[in-house]
Amino acid sequence: MIFNIFKLCRAGICLTSVTDSGLPSISESEVAESVANDIQKLKPSVMMETLKKLYPFFLALAYDIAIVVITLIIASQVIRFLSKMLEKFLKKINIDLTVRKFLLSTLKMVMYALVVLVLAERIGISSASIVAILGSAGVAIGLAWQGSLSNFAGGMIILFSKPFSRGDYIITPKAEGIVDTIGIIYTILLTPDNKRISIPNGALANDVITNVTANDIRRIDIAVGVSYDADIRKAKKLIKDAFDENGLVLKNNETLTYVSDLASSAVMLGGRAWCKTEDYWTARWGIIEEIKVKFDKNGIEIPYDQLEVHINESKGSTNQNKAELL
Repeated sequence: MIFNIFKLCRAGICLTSVTDSGLPSISESEVAESVANDIQKLKPSVMMETLKKLYPFFLALAYDIAIVVITLIIASQVIRFLSKMLEKFLKKINIDLTVRKFLLSTLKMVMYALVVLVLAERIGISSASIVAILGSAGVAIGLAWQGSLSNFAGGMIILFSKPFSRGDYIITPKAEGIVDTIGIIYTILLTPDNKRISIPNGALANDVITNVTANDIRRIDIAVGVSYDADIRKAKKLIKDAFDENGLVLKNNETLTYVSDLASSAVMLGGRAWCKTEDYWTARWGIIEEIKVKFDKNGIEIPYDQLEVHINESKGSTNQNKAELL
């Protein structure tokens, strides 16, 4: 309507100029009458009408936003409460720390994903579309990260089957050392000379693993060879004395000494005793040193491999005799 008024006013100006030129014109009274009629016909402003039409939309939008915010706040509190309850339960049943962290993270991700799907449905986004997109993305990621997924699966096997724990000394076909970290993708070992070795969990889960420190006590086995001329009964007694005099050897377990083999250049004797796992290397090194000292004091010879070479001179002598005859 306002546009019509301006149009009519402009027409009035134009009409004046047209009249001046001698053409038929519209009188000012007719213009005024037309404007008056249009003003009477005016309804509430277009902006107010538009606002009235958009009011339900904005009200619904504000309501949905409020529902989403309130739902997120409540869901966060519920998820936090459930996580704390699950963590207490996992601690109570002595689940490994790494496994606890993984389970708690997985639980939070799943619950937040469910909340997002519910809220998406609330604001009009189809959850089926979201699931389809996530499924396609999952297939693409799976194809791109085949090796990493294999290591992830190996990590899950290690974490749940627990062939070893953090702090254990393990031996694998490729490396050995103290377990420093059990991750989702890699397991990190510290070697005795303080090197860090990262082993992919996929390969580690499929290897033969020897857990040296799985038990509290460990057996010490020592083999030593003596000369065939030595008194083996005396040598066995000296070996037993070396075990008995070591303070790290457990006295409540039997110590054994025996003849294990009659080798090509030595009589092989053996000794066997038990000690605490953490004392193994100290006890073993001390016993070996003491055996050597006792053998030296008592004249027990520890032979070393020898190679005797016999030269057959008969062929050379025959050739010399033939030369003299000629």
